[in-house]
Amino acid sequence: MTFVLASTSASRARILAGARVPFLVVPADIDESALKATLLKQNKTVQEVAQALAEAKAIDISKVRPNALVLGADQVLEFGGELLSKCADLAAARALLQRLRGRQHRLISALALAEAGKVVWTHSEAASLTMRAFSDAFLDAYLSAEGSAVLDGVGCYRLETMGAQLFARVEGDYFSILGLPLQPLLAELRLKGVIAS
Repeated sequence: MTFVLASTSASRARILAGARVPFLVVPADIDESALKATLLKQNKTVQEVAQALAEAKAIDISKVRPNALVLGADQVLEFGGELLSKCADLAAARALLQRLRGRQHRLISALALAEAGKVVWTHSEAASLTMRAFSDAFLDAYLSAEGSAVLDGVGCYRLETMGAQLFARVEGDYFSILGLPLQPLLAELRLKGVIAS
């Protein structure tokens, strides 16, 4: 069975490739902002928003690839009861990191597998991250070193690079923080016959 990642996330693709999972990349084409706004108006929880976005992506691609197993994934950041979205530019990233500095936030990563337009499996995990009270000089050096790559993640950091230095404490699964809870997914892929059991 063909396994499809309905995402342009380089981090998710790296994780799957590193685990030697065969996959194709076919990005979903959904209006995430509009869907997120609708879900929030319906008073959905942050976890429900992440799950609904993952499912929408999986369904979108599985309708055009009905014979494939399609993975949709999404990650949201909750800070002080507010759902934060990706930053548009480095100025916004700097402002966000200043807000998060010295404080705790939660990352929720959600996955959905779909076949022929129907969701057949879901999973979500939360991680709690506490940023240290880093200096403005460190923040400037960090943004200069990482550049626009920080804009790929909802929190403007990549834990697998210099972003690790932003934190005082990280509680949660490493792969989940990177956007792809790997072990539960691998277990399901073994059940589906995508990888060897």
